[in-house]
Amino acid sequence: MGKKLSEMSLEELWQLFPIILTKHQEDWKEWYLEEERLLKNILPQVEKISHIGSTAIPAIWAKPIIDILVEVPKESNLLDYKALIANNGYICMSQSEDGISFNKGYTENGFSERVFHLHLRYAGDNDELYFRDYLIEFPDIAKEYEKLKLSLWKEHEHNRDAYTNAKTEFVKKYTEKAKSIYGNRY
Repeated sequence: MGKKLSEMSLEELWQLFPIILTKHQEDWKEWYLEEERLLKNILPQVEKISHIGSTAIPAIWAKPIIDILVEVPKESNLLDYKALIANNGYICMSQSEDGISFNKGYTENGFSERVFHLHLRYAGDNDELYFRDYLIEFPDIAKEYEKLKLSLWKEHEHNRDAYTNAKTEFVKKYTEKAKSIYGNRY
């Protein structure tokens, strides 16, 4: 019997769960909607649940992982949500006073068919919504982002941190542009 995920080093996890990019899949929207329904049924007092990340942007290559942002009221305690989420197939990956990150669909044998990253945060901590909306509204910028991701893929296939860090400048630039255009949309 192999190691449990909790017993693996970061390097072992990165080998088991490499960065994989694929063409946009229409199924991703439905997978998100199904998971959103589940979350609405189990979580109290949710301000907003949103599909974020590249799977929410039509026509660009993405990791086949559905990113979900769950915003809860600022007066809530994030820990009150943690057990509810964990009892529904999610694994807590990290937590701070401002947010908790969860994964679902990671097994000792690799990825499941459906994989989710859930970001639990307080209402208003949602820069990803601005970035998503900007890329949807400006498909040429979305294609630039796709090109950047494809150029980083093989170099950082087994190092998620390096892959994410290499995209940070691009994401920040267009998030700020989106905020200047959209104002206080969220």
